Amino acid sequence: MRTTRISWTSIGSVETLDRCTAEYSDDGIRIVGEVDGGDGPCRYAVRIDEHGLFHHAAIESGGRTLHVELVDGVWSVDGEERPDLAGATDVDITATPATNALPIRRLGLAVGGRADVEVAWVQVPSLDVALGRQRYTRVGPRAYCFESRDRDFRRTLTVDDDGFVLSYPGVFERVTGS
Repeated sequence: MRTTRISWTSIGSVETLDRCTAEYSDDGIRIVGEVDGGDGPCRYAVRIDEHGLFHHAAIESGGRTLHVELVDGVWSVDGEERPDLAGATDVDITATPATNALPIRRLGLAVGGRADVEVAWVQVPSLDVALGRQRYTRVGPRAYCFESRDRDFRRTLTVDDDGFVLSYPGVFERVTGS
């Protein structure tokens, strides 16, 4: 098993520090993190399989824990089926750039390649979950243009060899990683 520890700080009016650990094994990756600052602490754990497919996330914020699962193509939130999330392939937790690595790793885009994805978009601190439509375009060996197809938002992310964000301009900057 290989382990990587990563920390990001937020940029802008709300200061946060996000510390996560990615544990790589033969059966997938487990990402566990904690965000301090902002609207209060947030903890998250995300599980993807060896093919990069999302399976489960637990997100804690404001004294509440939310469970998001994708099993056999069916999404559930806190044990209740969510047909409105049908078509989503990944989870995106607003408090952390760690979840941007999920589609980046899974898609394996060549430079110049582009893919539209749908995600279960988890807003922190409210823990509301909605369908989010996004686009990733690989614009360089370690750079992806990330766009929301639901609102006017676009950033060029730089990433490490594992697909984890190094720079998310105006939003997050990586401060450590090993």
